[in-house]
Amino acid sequence: MSTEEVGQAVPASQRGSWSSFLKSIASFSGDLSSLTAPPFILSPISLTEFPAYWCERPEYFAAIADAKPGYERSIAVLRWFISTLKDQYTSRNDEMGSEKKPLNPVLGETFFGTWPDKNGRGVTELLVEQVSHHPPITAFVIENKSKGLRLTGHNAQKTSFSAGSIIVKQIGHAVLTVQPKDTSLPVETFLITLPKLRIDGLWYGSPYIELTDFSHIIGGGYATSIEFKGKGYFSGRSHSFKATSIPIPGQGGAGPKEVVIDGTWHESSKYTKGGSGSFHDVHEHKEVVKPLEWTEELGEYETKQLWKLVAKGIREGDFELASREKSRIENEQRQKRKDETAAGSKWELRFFEKQDSDPTYEQLARIAKLTPPTEEKYAFKGNWPSNFATIVAPPAPSGST
Repeated sequence: MSTEEVGQAVPASQRGSWSSFLKSIASFSGDLSSLTAPPFILSPISLTEFPAYWCERPEYFAAIADAKPGYERSIAVLRWFISTLKDQYTSRNDEMGSEKKPLNPVLGETFFGTWPDKNGRGVTELLVEQVSHHPPITAFVIENKSKGLRLTGHNAQKTSFSAGSIIVKQIGHAVLTVQPKDTSLPVETFLITLPKLRIDGLWYGSPYIELTDFSHIIGGGYATSIEFKGKGYFSGRSHSFKATSIPIPGQGGAGPKEVVIDGTWHESSKYTKGGSGSFHDVHEHKEVVKPLEWTEELGEYETKQLWKLVAKGIREGDFELASREKSRIENEQRQKRKDETAAGSKWELRFFEKQDSDPTYEQLARIAKLTPPTEEKYAFKGNWPSNFATIVAPPAPSGST
């Protein structure tokens, strides 16, 4: 194809740079995340904001605690997980016209947010920290204290180029714990692994994401495998999946011997075995996280504070401002790393502690024979900033009891 045919969705003034970017991707042999993308394809948000997508339908998250332990709870976890995928992997197409490359977080970058209490579901809180820059790793915790729910995890990406698409292997996992109100009862724990991504539509400058391969949810006496099959060149449905849940030998309770759910993760799905009717339905309405109001306690690396001028430039089409501010931040970070090396010191994490292995992952991954057999862990220290203490449930409507 000629330069004129490349990037039909790209602004005319940037088609040359987009063509050059595609050529650099095709010939690049390392991790593609280190490449600098043309300004028009940049997102005005950082990767540290992405964990918020896990909970933009917080009523599904709260429903996990309300479900009975065992089969009902394992199904509630699956329903919540499937409901998160639309926001994580298609929302930017809906809002921005195509997938955008997020800003690469700096080491120590943080993000804090909340979802309010509604209809007794409780306040849900989010804390994110960029715990590594090379390789880029984001750690997060999402907690609903009144429901006894906590989700902790970390995510990294290894990217490569194949057959005209960017392939993203997501590294990391999440662990969900459910603490019953009766604290004498055991805590239920679920391991959640992450799917692979395929970014298509590059040639025309209008990237979009398809999920591929498998995710797994293991816990509560059940093991669930979720197979993702996106639209191919000649056949298939976009964003389709098939989830199969079976009891773990010696652990599963009185639920069906096998449950199969089929559909599209960005729209709806239904039971095809072990149940009947609709399984999930993603409505247009979602609840975007509310960032905490910035204070000095949150620090200069709070993501909205750090990238505000870059984001302003991207949103307003002032790519000179965006590029200049982005370069300034990146150069400052390079200098900090050099200074630390010269001083023989290293960056100290604020909210997480790195551990070389995760016993929960090892125990639950063994059930489904997952590889790798172990992964590192970023344990949350439990030190929520005091700003979260000011987040309370809204007052009840007048006349209510």
